[in-house]
Amino acid sequence: MFDFHEIKKLVELVESNDIGELEVSRFWSKVKIRKRAEASATVQQQMIPMTAAAPVPSPAAPSPAEATASGDGGGDADADLIPIRSPMVGTFYRAPAPDADPYVGVGGDVRPGQVVCIIEAMKLMNEIEAEVGGKVVKVLAENAQPVQYDQTLFLVQEG
Repeated sequence: MFDFHEIKKLVELVESNDIGELEVSRFWSKVKIRKRAEASATVQQQMIPMTAAAPVPSPAAPSPAEATASGDGGGDADADLIPIRSPMVGTFYRAPAPDADPYVGVGGDVRPGQVVCIIEAMKLMNEIEAEVGGKVVKVLAENAQPVQYDQTLFLVQEG
């Protein structure tokens, strides 16, 4: 658990530098500091369950409808869809644990701020949140596979 002085130092670090978001994990707690547009910082701390600490690739492969290639095979049909992109390089996980249900699936509704997947980077589990609300139309990344920075993970129909 982080104490007040440690969190205060992290907030000061974000405010005094050109850092938009900072996330620090220690044992089973995580602090996420995100700078708002009006230059104030927000702090979010949460406990991470043990199962989220080490996801293992799921043996079940995603359905063909969900495991679409991340190429540009969509054309104009995808023009009105909003992408949820990877903010980092890492390993993509659809669920918090191998035996858990995926965070979202094709046809599922998402709302802004809802966790849609985990990306493991440098042994840290990073929860990726939707920035828009709507219905998931396509899942473009495969579970337990590497993803690149800015790669489209999901396509969402706003609504």
